[in-house]
Formats: sequence, structure tokens, C-alpha cells
Amino acid sequence: MTAELVRGQNHPLSQARLEIRISARTPIVAVAALGDENGRIHGEEWVAHPGAPAQPGLEVPRQAAADHRLAVDLDAVPEAVHRVSVLLALPVGGTGPVRFGAVAAPFVAVTGLDGGEVASYTITGLEAESAVVALELYRRQGAWKVRAVGQGYAGGLAELLADQQLSQAHQLAGSINDAVSQGLARSVQAPPPRTADGDRSRQAAAPALGPDQGGTAPQPGPVPSVSPYGGQTPGGPGQPAPQQPPYPGSAPDPDAVTQPPAPTAGGPIDYSHPRRQNAAPPPPPPTAPPAAPGQPAQPVAGDATGWSMEERLYNQVWGMFEDLARTTAAYRSAVDFAESRMDKELEQVLSDPRSRIGGQGDAAREAARARHAQLVAQAREALDRDLAQLAAEADVVEPALPPAYARWDNPAWHAYRVPMEIPMALRLGDLHLPEADRIRIPMLVRLPLERGLWIDSGPAGSSDGSFTDSHAMSRLAMETAVAHAARLLAVYPAGEFTVHVIDPAGSGAQPLAPLVQTGVLAAPPALGAAGVADVLGRLTQRVDLVQMAVRGGAADSLPPGFDTSQQLLIVNDFPHGFDDRAVNQLRYLADEGPAFGVHLMMVADREQSSGYGPLLDPLWRSLLRLTPVADDHLADPWVGHAWTYEPSLVPPGSQVLQQVLSQVATARTKFT
Repeated sequence: MTAELVRGQNHPLSQARLEIRISARTPIVAVAALGDENGRIHGEEWVAHPGAPAQPGLEVPRQAAADHRLAVDLDAVPEAVHRVSVLLALPVGGTGPVRFGAVAAPFVAVTGLDGGEVASYTITGLEAESAVVALELYRRQGAWKVRAVGQGYAGGLAELLADQQLSQAHQLAGSINDAVSQGLARSVQAPPPRTADGDRSRQAAAPALGPDQGGTAPQPGPVPSVSPYGGQTPGGPGQPAPQQPPYPGSAPDPDAVTQPPAPTAGGPIDYSHPRRQNAAPPPPPPTAPPAAPGQPAQPVAGDATGWSMEERLYNQVWGMFEDLARTTAAYRSAVDFAESRMDKELEQVLSDPRSRIGGQGDAAREAARARHAQLVAQAREALDRDLAQLAAEADVVEPALPPAYARWDNPAWHAYRVPMEIPMALRLGDLHLPEADRIRIPMLVRLPLERGLWIDSGPAGSSDGSFTDSHAMSRLAMETAVAHAARLLAVYPAGEFTVHVIDPAGSGAQPLAPLVQTGVLAAPPALGAAGVADVLGRLTQRVDLVQMAVRGGAADSLPPGFDTSQQLLIVNDFPHGFDDRAVNQLRYLADEGPAFGVHLMMVADREQSSGYGPLLDPLWRSLLRLTPVADDHLADPWVGHAWTYEPSLVPPGSQVLQQVLSQVATARTKFT
């Protein structure tokens, strides 16, 4: 029976090999530290963290995530260790929450390898703290116990580690934060939170545990709606986006011009918007008959909640992404348990001299392998059942996607018309996992872009094992950038999106031809160092001007004829043609530009810019890295799976790109 602990309470541990499962509604950092009898950490080698995830008896995840699983083997920790502390911290330097009081209380559970909970603890009462000692496993008179701690620190990891008497506390905290920043830079941004009424009822992934593992029969029910970046991304279904300081070029709120009626004398003042919807969005209309008893529900495009079909499809795609992440995590956990159990049984056989040789030992080994195969088969059966349902849903959803969400080979592009409104999101490619290679989940990002894009042109091996030389990679990277830029131009209303290109050496002339020939660029691609300085100077000045106008409350006082559209700068072949001043301007645009309507798309090989040293490391971390070939470099914000990303490219021989850009150019001419 699980012991639900409160702060300061302890509980005995009967197992040496454990898992510590952490669940939060926002990405957090998980660290495990070894301590002596007095709780003192003797050095950095006594701490397992994302930069050094494995220490004797400990293993922690390599990045920040909403869900964590820490592996602990108490028999493998050094004899001098009498305490294992589990430390949690909020990432530093990101756009997420900076104190635990602003997020839901984290939940920590100590489980056996079979998944059965031994003890659990919900960390409540935190306010300004950004780091916390969640719980500790400690040795007392030869036996191990777990204690709920919940001690928070407003000074973050540095203060926490210093309180643990670690002399290199600040240096170690800095290295941990650097490792976490690199991990967050490769994470797929989570969708906005879904309301309780807006959650879709899905079959929960069946636990792949047999009766002898302490598992229970799977019960159908809704998958918990985890909001890993809760509060970070505005505009969730059923929740109106919080008001942000407007900047020129942002889409106006059609409701913003309507004033609330004057309050009646003596009555309470109603500050709510008279046309603002506060209730949950309406449920999707029933477009398919209910499934027969015992049969899975038939998938329907747009079966998520939302105020429009576009929003429903957006929520449905993210629901599929989350479902695939969690069902794959359940399968991998079950396989890990089966392997761990087989290793333990084989170890017991080998530890007994009487069963090492002969028929008895062979029979025991065969029995252990048979149980392993049975458990893996059960896990695979549960996974295949969930994947079949997700594959059927993907087959229904993909053809129903609007152009902003659709692949370039989708027939929706043949009926393309320049839109009158900005869509919720944009498709940048597809994501899939090795266990479900057939299922492709669209990678959608919210608009306007909250971070720049980096198309990596460096030499890399694709996920299928084929390698591409540097020249071919540079060409593919530029073609990928053009496809993304064309999609951005296509989904914005006429005149509300402007593209600039810096191509100092002119090496991207051929891939840039569709943008140049159709006339959708603001000006011809800038060449040479003079062209680089001119474009960067104008865009930097634009950001400065808009920034001062917005912060000074004078957004309507911009010069006449000021271009209020969203701006995209494509930089090819960086750092060729860039001096130190241009590099600083580029970093400034990457940091400040998105908030004021200027977005960056880098096409670059990071190794070629190594001459600038660590100066550019913050730049790369601030950009979302994409690749022109399939590569498993992206991670989800829930369990940290390495997802294979495939870019959204135009099929060979297709004229859809030229046709779409021609319509954009024609509409822009009519608009001006």
C-alpha cells in the first residue's frame, strides 16, 4: 500500500532498486545528490545532473521536462554515502515560470521496478522558491528509509547546493544551467493548456504489467491533460489570450473597439468584456456514430474542442503528439522492467554455486528468458493497440488539415487563396518515433513566432544512415529555409509579412530563385559586407523604434509610412560577411526582435562560427534548430523522447511553391 507522506514524515524502504517518478505541469530540472552522514556533498562527482547524468547508483534525465524518472540502486552507492537527496529546480534564463508558487505543486513518487508506488509526496507550500529538496533516501542502522523534505530555496540551485555544504556550489549550478539550456533549445514547445472541459476522452495507455508484477488491469479513461508550459503560451482553447502590449503589425482584436456598457448607479462594476467568451468552448459536433461496445471509437477529424475547426484540429494534433509520447514511454518502461527483472533472476541463479552448471541452472535461465519475452510481448501488444488507434486517427486528420497545417503535397494547397486572417499555427515538418515509424505527427508552432529558427547546414548523418556532403547540405538547408519562408508568406494576409534576405557570397541564388522571381521579397538579397550592414542596421533601428514607442505608450506615433508588418530576416552562409558589430546586431535581433515583430531564420553551420568562441552560444540556444534531413534531435516536453524531425519540403517537380508565391505577389500588388 502506498504511503502518502507529508513534510517531515518518513517511510521504510524494502527494495534497493527503485525509481523516483516526478510529475509537474511545467518543465523542471531533476538532480540527485549523494551525501555523507551529515548530509554533506563532498564534490561535484557526488551529484548526478543533466550535464553528468550517471553517478554510482544514480541516473537522472539529461534535460528539463514535465515528467521525470530517476533510477536509484541503493546497493551500488558508495559505502560512505548515507543520504540520497532528490533536488528539483526551475530552468534559468527561459520564458517559463521563475518560482514554484506560480505553478502546480510537483508530485514525487518512489516506486519499485514493477511500477508499484512505495511512497508519494506532493510538494505544497512553495512560493518564491525556485529550487527545492523534494525528498531524501537515508540510511539508518543498516536500513534505508525515505523522508519527505520539501525545503525550498529562493536563490535557486546555487543556494541549495551551498546549503548542502558543497564548496563548488556556484560553479556546479552554472554548469547545470548551461546543460539545461542546451536541452531546452532542442525541445519542441508544448501547446497551450487545455481546460478540463476541453480535454478529449481517450483510452489511456494500458500498463504493460503482468499480474505477477503488481500491475492492475487497464481501465479506460481520459489521459490526464498535462500542461507542461502552463501559463507560458497564451491563447489556450476556451481561454482568451492575455492582453500583451501591441506592436505595429500585430493582428488587431476585433472586440477591442467595443466598450462595456456604463454600470448602473450603485451597482457593482463589471470589468468583463461584453463579448468575451468565458465558458469552455462548445464540444465538437457528433460527426460519427458511437462505437459498438468493446470496440474503440472511430476517429474523426476535429474531435477536440475549440471555437473553430482550425483550433479543434490544432488541439487534436497536439493530443496525438502527447498520446504517442506517453504510450511509447509506457512501453519503454515496461521493457526496461522486463530486462531488469531478467538480469536480477539471472544474477540470483549465478550467485548459487549449485545452480551455475547443470540442468537446473539451464532451466532457471530459460525460465527467466521466457518471462522476459512474455512481459515484452505484453508490452508490445498494448503498444500496438494504441498505435493502431493513433494511425487511424492520423489517416483521418491529415487530409482535413488547412494549408497552414498541411504538407506541401496536400490537395488543400491546390485550392489556396490568400487568407484574410492569421492562422493559429504553422507546420514546420513532421515528428515520429522509432516504435511508430508509420505515424507522422505534424510539428505545429504558434504564430507569431516566439523564437527564431536555425536551419543547420552543418555536415550530419540522416536518421536512415545516409550522409550528405557539405555542399549538398548547404543547398538542402537553403531550400528548407525557402520552403518555410514561403509557407509564412502564404498564411499571412496580404501585406502583413515581409521577408528580407542576407546572402553575402551569393551562394544561395539558386534556392532563392522562387522568392526572387515571384517578387515577394522586400528587396533583392543583400550581398557583401555592405549589404549585411545595411539590412541589419535598418532592422535594428526598426526594433529600437518600435520598442521605444510601445514602452512609452506611443505606439500610434510612429512615422508615416512605417511598415507595420511582421518582418522575417533570412541569413544565409553565416558568418561569411559578418564583422563583430554585425554579430552583435544579429544577437540583438534574435533576443529582442520577436517581441516587436522581427523574426530571424539562420541558415548556418555552427562549427564555421567557432572563431567567435562562446560569444554565439546564447544565439544558438535561443533558436529552434531544424535540419534539412531527417534527424532525431528534438525532444518533447513531457518525457524527453528523442523525436525524429523531417522537414516539410516541396515534392520534386511540383510547381505548388511557385503557384502559391505568385498568388501572394498578386495579392500584395492589389493591397498596395
